[in-house]
Amino acid sequence: MAGTEQKVAVVIPAMDESERIAATVRAARAIPGVDLVVVVDDGSQDDTLAVARSAGAVAVRHTVNRGKAAAMETGAAIVSMRDTAGVPDHLLLFIDADLGESALETAPLVRPVAAGMADFTIAALPPQEGAGGHGFVVGLGRSSIEKATGWTAFQPLSGQRCLTREAFDAACPLASGWGVEVGMTIDLLAKGFTVQEVPCDLEHRASKNDLAGNLHRGRQYLGVLRAVVSRRLRGVGVLEEDRHGAPSVDYRPFNAFRG
Repeated sequence: MAGTEQKVAVVIPAMDESERIAATVRAARAIPGVDLVVVVDDGSQDDTLAVARSAGAVAVRHTVNRGKAAAMETGAAIVSMRDTAGVPDHLLLFIDADLGESALETAPLVRPVAAGMADFTIAALPPQEGAGGHGFVVGLGRSSIEKATGWTAFQPLSGQRCLTREAFDAACPLASGWGVEVGMTIDLLAKGFTVQEVPCDLEHRASKNDLAGNLHRGRQYLGVLRAVVSRRLRGVGVLEEDRHGAPSVDYRPFNAFRG
């Protein structure tokens, strides 16, 4: 079936995002091919659930915070319930709840997957105003993916991703905590799936260089480290003879890995 005929479901894990979730949902609904937006409220203490529903999303709630990976899995399960026998499953487009109106700019992630050029795509974001990080977490994610698979990701922590149902199912169970993206990338490349990083002009709330921001980055670092160590202990990776050290010419200008 042609890529343009395949429907897309947007899954948005969210916690205490009542101020931004409505704009994010409205923008997601405007992405070509999207006919379903699912918000998983992961134990919010505010009105995220009600605001998401008012904006047009199918919204469900975890009564307690279970983490991003659990929210992603819940959202994907809800989409699966809406898939129809005899019709291609929805593509799954995961986006962060704080993108606001810029969520529309994740649309370029869909085309390579719908066209069969890649099994999953990752958004490469421009530098974010006010970001205060020093690159330690990104560096750990990038070097770990490269060591395990041979592929160098520009933005290994990006949560904006489009996947086929087959790819998502192959990545489950997802790594818990902040290691979900790095773990997913390693697992899928090790299983022979293909990836593209696609530039997307997105804006999100960046962590600042203050106490709260540094504590957040510390939790991120530990989450990525746990996911990486777990995979190293289990020998998850791409064999040296199967590695590709440079992006495929066919995929330029995207940064891609072709299994």
